[in-house]
Amino acid sequence: MSDVGVRPTLADVTVSLQSGDGSWVTALVEAVNSIADVVQSPVLRVVVTVAAVAFLAAIGYVTNRVQGELRERFGNTVADLLTVLLIGAAVFASAAVVVGVWSTADEVATAMENLPVTTDDTDKVLISVVLVLLTHILSRLVKRVLEDYLATTEAFSDHQRRLTYRLSQVVLWTGAAIVALGIWNVELTGLLVGAGFAGIVIGMAARQTLGAVLAGFVLMFSRPFEIGDWIQIGDVEGIVTDISIFNTRIQTFDGEYVMFPNDVVSGQQITNRSRKGRLRLEVEVGVDYDADVEEAVEIAAEAIDDLDTILTVPTPQVVVKRFGDSAVVLGIRFWIDNPSARRKWRARTAVVTAVKEAFDEAGVSIPFPQRTFGARGDVDVPETVAEPTPDGGEE
Repeated sequence: MSDVGVRPTLADVTVSLQSGDGSWVTALVEAVNSIADVVQSPVLRVVVTVAAVAFLAAIGYVTNRVQGELRERFGNTVADLLTVLLIGAAVFASAAVVVGVWSTADEVATAMENLPVTTDDTDKVLISVVLVLLTHILSRLVKRVLEDYLATTEAFSDHQRRLTYRLSQVVLWTGAAIVALGIWNVELTGLLVGAGFAGIVIGMAARQTLGAVLAGFVLMFSRPFEIGDWIQIGDVEGIVTDISIFNTRIQTFDGEYVMFPNDVVSGQQITNRSRKGRLRLEVEVGVDYDADVEEAVEIAAEAIDDLDTILTVPTPQVVVKRFGDSAVVLGIRFWIDNPSARRKWRARTAVVTAVKEAFDEAGVSIPFPQRTFGARGDVDVPETVAEPTPDGGEE
């Protein structure tokens, strides 16, 4: 059949739809299969199939690029509706071309006739399709609202915003599924009972995984640390690189990646060294017992006063901490901003170097531990010692 024969067939389909005659399905099948009469070469059929798929991909790409302009011109809701309708029409047209080129419209119609859907269910099908479209548009609307609202506050991190959007999607599509099942008069009691038993079985089999998931939600919303923070969990210290529902990943200062299950993280002490954007460090130094302690404190304070690697506010402090074995121990306390391992060691190195040079110039000695060994007095050693008897008693 040529192109001239395809148009009358499409016209017959239109007339059948307007008259409500059930023969429109047969006319539609003939119209779709008539494409194969126009494209008879197998090679040409393959080319047309590839072109149909490419057309669908192009429609998706174009709608994605022009969606911003559509939103500016028509608004977000109308833009989403137009996008959905355009993509739906493109999918239907591409599928019709592919099915028609290979003359498989009869098989598709037979498969659809075998579906447990009668002509009385037309309204249910239409409502279900509209429900799916509305849920999709509503999910996009919720995404934009969350992005616009949560982006204006620092109470939520990027990861928490994405998680909130995913949870809202789950809630919306779950509600839509329940409504759709109610439209089709599906009894939900059995499904809920089955889901309850399945939840019990899954919970018993994967209690550790579920514990990690619940701990992940607690960590995401309690926010003891965020991505990029310098933390210490147990004996492991490093930078947080990822926080997921199941685990937390840390890159140590040795370049290793350590992954903690979230239930393990929530059960241990967490030290966040970069929570407030600055960190206090301390370096201990000992001075000789014969030295003037007050003078040593002043010298150490002046030595670190002009260092660029530490903060001037809060003011660095030098305190007398304790009596050591060989020296009076001083504590030099100072702060650094934007804490990291590199800044920490750079600041400590600068402080130790400056204090050592200042003490050397002022003649303040830094003693090292010394021990003296000696006897308490003369001990009389007996000339002879009685040997024990074989039985251990005295002779």
